[in-house]
Amino acid sequence: MTTTQEVLVVVNREFAEFLKSRRQRLRVPNDLAAHRRRRVNGLRREEVAQRANISVEWYTKLEQGRVVSPSDATLSALVEALELDDLEARHLHSLVKPHVRSPFTRETVPKALSELIARLTEPAYVTGKMWDLLDWNTAADELFLFSSLPDEQRNILLIILIDPAAKALFGETWNLEARRVVSLFRRDYSAWAGDPSFERLLNKCKAGCQQFEGWWLSHDIGAPVSGAKSLHVPNVGRCTYAYSSFQSNDDPALKLALYTKIR
Repeated sequence: MTTTQEVLVVVNREFAEFLKSRRQRLRVPNDLAAHRRRRVNGLRREEVAQRANISVEWYTKLEQGRVVSPSDATLSALVEALELDDLEARHLHSLVKPHVRSPFTRETVPKALSELIARLTEPAYVTGKMWDLLDWNTAADELFLFSSLPDEQRNILLIILIDPAAKALFGETWNLEARRVVSLFRRDYSAWAGDPSFERLLNKCKAGCQQFEGWWLSHDIGAPVSGAKSLHVPNVGRCTYAYSSFQSNDDPALKLALYTKIR
């Protein structure tokens, strides 16, 4: 069983690694680059601390994962100092929220929602907090071959990253799609960092996808948006699908994904 202290260690590490990744991403001002020999990517800790008007000792503690209790004012200063966009700023704040929670439990799809997607003629499926594939209709099964997968692999993150059929389906766009999916999951993971079920999922991704660890360590944060996907459909050829996702009113943890063929 994972203890609260063990969860906090993981959460602190997430906060620390995110700070470090964003510090290393910053461009060094010309005046600093010209007068100092740079041995690190981006800015130094003391330079970020100066930007945020906090002590170097305090910032160092934050980036080493030793404490995660900054005030809202400190977080706002870090957002500005690290030049975070709105999505990254929200992610930073989410990492210091209280993480008192029960262990993850797999969700159940309400009968009404299950019956709804079964009647749809276009591909549709439902996922939960950990992106487990909970329900899908015939059209989604024909497109993604969900039924052919073993139960333990019916997870959208695992499917995109590891399943050979999914890689063939996305073809030359797989690399971009896989990295996009990892950035989306990174945002959802922050609320469950340290939970045994989520950590086991990450280990499966690392073991099954060579690129995953590098993408994960980049700490890219994505936002779910509607769009279009070009897919190599077996026995049909290249098709373009518009896609979007929606939260369920019955349980906000449930997400309904819809695909519509447009050409």
